[in-house]
Amino acid sequence: MKKKGIASRVLTPPKLILTGLLFSCIGTLSGQSDTGTAHYPGKSWEVADHPEELGLSKRKLEEVGKLAGTFHTAAIMVIVDGKVAYQWGAVDQKINTHSVRKSFMSTLYGKYVMNGTIDPEATMADLNIDDVEGLTKEEKRATVRDCLKARSGVYHPALYETKGMKERKPERHSHPAGTHWYYNNWDFNVLGTIFEQQTKKDFFEALYEDIARPIGMEDFQPSDGRYVSGRASIHKAYPFHITARDLARFGWLMLNRGKWNGQQVVDSSWVDLITRYYSDATLYGRSGYGYLWWVARDDTRAPHMPHATVPEGTYSAQGARGQRLMVIPEYNMVIVHRVNSDIKGNTVSASDMGELFKLILDARQ
Repeated sequence: MKKKGIASRVLTPPKLILTGLLFSCIGTLSGQSDTGTAHYPGKSWEVADHPEELGLSKRKLEEVGKLAGTFHTAAIMVIVDGKVAYQWGAVDQKINTHSVRKSFMSTLYGKYVMNGTIDPEATMADLNIDDVEGLTKEEKRATVRDCLKARSGVYHPALYETKGMKERKPERHSHPAGTHWYYNNWDFNVLGTIFEQQTKKDFFEALYEDIARPIGMEDFQPSDGRYVSGRASIHKAYPFHITARDLARFGWLMLNRGKWNGQQVVDSSWVDLITRYYSDATLYGRSGYGYLWWVARDDTRAPHMPHATVPEGTYSAQGARGQRLMVIPEYNMVIVHRVNSDIKGNTVSASDMGELFKLILDARQ
C-alpha cells in the first residue's frame, strides 16, 4: 500500500471552516474576548489622562515604579481597554525577547496551518527532519503538534538552552512522542526549521509581514532578529529584540483573538487553540502550558506567577532574566515587563516580578 503523504492529510476548506467555528465557540465559552468594538492604538499608544478612568488607582500604581526602581527592570506597560493605564521606564528600547520568541512562533504558525501549508499532524519523518546525532525511528514519529505542545519526546542536544533547561532534560529515548511535557528547546527550534522549510519564508520577515506591520508596531524590523547556530544541533534558535510598546501591541492582538481594528490578523480559532491548557507545568513552577504559551489554570499545583493571583484564562509569553507579556482577558488587560539582558548581570527573578504584578493587579478598583 502506498504510504499516506502529508498533502493527503491537509484539511479541506470546509473542514477548516468547521474547525474555526468549533474553536470560536470554545473561545467564547471560556471567556476570551471577541470585541469587535475594541479600542486600538493608532501610530502610537493613547495614554489615559488618569488611570482611574480605566479602573486603576494612580496612587497604587506609583508604588509599582518605586519597587521597579529597586530591581533591574527596564520597562513596564499596563494596557487596559486598549489604552496605556501605566508605563514606566524605557518603553521604546529594543530588548532581547529570549523565550518570548516562542509564543510569536506559535502565533505565526496559525496562518500556515489554516491554509494547509503546514500540516500539524506531519511527523519528523514526513518532513525529513534529523539532527547531528541522528534521530531514531521512534523520535521521528513526533509530530509538529507534539512540538507545539513541547511533547516531542526528542531530547537531543539543543541550542540556546539555559542551565536549568539542561538540568531538567529527561534522558534520551525515555518518553515516546506525545506522552510527556518538558520545556524543550529542541521542539521550539525545530519549529523554526519546519516553518521556513514549509513556507519558504524567513521567520523574521514573516513576523514583520504577517504580524508587526498589520498591527502597526512602531519599532520592530526584520533586522532586529538573529539566528543562533552551533555544533550541538542543526536547528537554529531565533531570538529578536523588540520594544515594550511593540510587545504590548502583540498582547493586545492576542487578547482580541487575533483581530486588529477590524482586520483578522490571526485566525481567532488558532488563538483559542494555542492559549488553552494542555500540560501541567509544575516541573517549572508554573501552572500550565498550551502551544508555546504559558497558561493559568486554577486546579494546578503551581501558580501562573508567584505572589500574583490571576484569573483562569490568563496566559503569558515568558523569557529568561525577566521578560514577560501577560494577557488577562477577564480584565481586558495586558502587562509587559522588560529587563535589558544585554547588560551583564541584569535579571529580575520570577518572585520579584510577581511582587510587581501583584501591585499592578491590586491597583484595580
